[in-house]
This record gives sequence, C-alpha cells and structure tokens, in this order.
Amino acid sequence: MNLVFDETFESKELMAKMRHTTQCLHQTLPESYADTVEILKQAAPQVKGFEAISLPDYIALYGMEDRDLSLAALGHITQFVTAELAIRPFLDQDPDKVLPYMLSWAEHENAHVRRLASEGCRPRLPWAIALPKFKKDPTPLLPILEILKNDPSESVRRSVANNLNDISKDNPDITLDVCERWHGQSPETDKIVKHACRGLLKAGDKRALAIFGYSDPADMVVSNFKLCKKSFHIGGTLEFSFVLDLEKKSKVRLEYAIHFVKAKGQLSKKVFKITENNYKAGSYSYKRKHSFADMSTRKHFPGAHRISLNVNGEKKAEDTFDLLK
Repeated sequence: MNLVFDETFESKELMAKMRHTTQCLHQTLPESYADTVEILKQAAPQVKGFEAISLPDYIALYGMEDRDLSLAALGHITQFVTAELAIRPFLDQDPDKVLPYMLSWAEHENAHVRRLASEGCRPRLPWAIALPKFKKDPTPLLPILEILKNDPSESVRRSVANNLNDISKDNPDITLDVCERWHGQSPETDKIVKHACRGLLKAGDKRALAIFGYSDPADMVVSNFKLCKKSFHIGGTLEFSFVLDLEKKSKVRLEYAIHFVKAKGQLSKKVFKITENNYKAGSYSYKRKHSFADMSTRKHFPGAHRISLNVNGEKKAEDTFDLLK
C-alpha cells in the first residue's frame, strides 16, 4: 500500500494508476513467475473494484515469455475480474497461439470466460490497444462469434454484437455478410444483428438498411424544416420542427445529424435517432430539442454548425446555425 500510494499516485490518469499498481505488485511478489501466478489466481476471487484489473495486467506485463501458463491464468482470473485488456498483447504478438485458447473459451461453462473469447478479440476495444492484424483481416475471429451467437448470456451476445460493430468500421462487407446470414434465425440473433449494424445504419448503408426492411426513401418528403433560432450561446438548446410526408405505408428510420465544430475548426458529424417505426401514408409533424451544454463526453466550440434530417439513410433537409461563446 505504501508503494502504491506514493506522491505521484493522485496525479496519474486511471490506466496509469492500474499500471503503477501492477508494478508495485511486482516488487512484492516472488521472483518465480509460476509462484506469482498461483498467488494471483488465489487472490482473484477476493479482490474487488478497479484495482482488481491489476491482477490480469500483471500477467500481460510480466508473463509474455511463458504464454501457456499466462493464458491459462487469464482464463481462470477472468471469472472474477475481466481479462479483456490483458489478453490483447498476447493476441497482438502471437494470434496463432492465442486463438485456439479463445475458441475453447467460447465453449466454457462460465459466461465470463465465454465473454472473454469475444470481448478480448474486438479489433477496436475501447480503453485497450487496437489489434491491427484483425482490423486488416477479421476473418479468424468469425468462428468464435459463430459459436457465441446463440449464447444463453445476454452480456456474451452483446459482446458478439460489439465485436461485429468494431469489424464494420474497417470491413463493413464482412459484418454485413455475417448479419445477412444471421438475421431471422432467432430473436437473439436479430438483436445481435441490430446492435452490430448500428454504425452502418447511422451511416445510411443501403445493405444494412435492407436487412431490416426499411422502405425506399424516394417516396418520403421532409417539409417545413424550421429552426427556432439561428444563433444561441453554448449551454443553450436548439429547437427544430419539420413534417414527414409519406405517400404509402412505410417502415421509417428517422434521424438528425449535427455537424459539430471542433477545437481546430473542422466539422465532426454525430447522428441521433428520432424514431423508427411502421407508418401509414400521411403527414407526421415532429418537434425536437438538442442541448448544447458541455458534458464530460462532449465539449462545444463556437462557430457555424450544420444540422441535417435523414430518412432511411438519405438526407432530406439541411440548415445551419451559429453557436456563440
């Protein structure tokens, strides 16, 4: 504890605190890696909270030379604290060695181990190192996802969906091939497919939209698109209204996109869903608000912003507004 809580601890970022704790553990544990692994395995069920992440991190930092022992240890420890970050250096350096372990974990009796099989190999897992080999060619991951697509655990199935969503960012056709094959097999796989395609749907990908039977947007018209005000200050709210006219019965996915001004003046688009549903022919009026209050996940900058309305992936209306300091 004295090693961990030194004069630098409070100033460190979260992941740096984890690594610092791991290095402090290394100063107190046996020189024999095998002996240390046994201690970590025994400790895993008893250590709670974020500090527990240092146990699998120890394996990743100091166990690369004894991969069989390390991988077996991660399979055990992940039942108590997730090893999804720790498995990635092994996958990055030696995927041919690690993938057979992950295939076997995909059929493990413990749901946490099965989830590691999917979550650990996500090409773009947040907070973790990327896996460039799988960003380039994710096909070696597909047998793992096939095994897990009907898993009884919702958290495992959601991990499968997140993995496919990661894949879609670099290899959309591979994700779409899988989703077209899985859609309609069961309510569980349909939910996976919908979550896996969320990025593609927001991007208006026609194959993704076709999977879910969205209607041709050519027969849909947006009219009377109005902004309540054309300029307001950071912290304020944008209010807008419009009318959607449908010539015939349609399945509709309705979204708005805001092109935010970033710190260096460039625009960055973010898509927000309004609704999706089946509609009869007719006219439908909408009013919406969007807050421009700063949040931990988004800081706003002054400048000329743009807002557009998208119907089934197709831009139907657009306007601009000024965000002031």
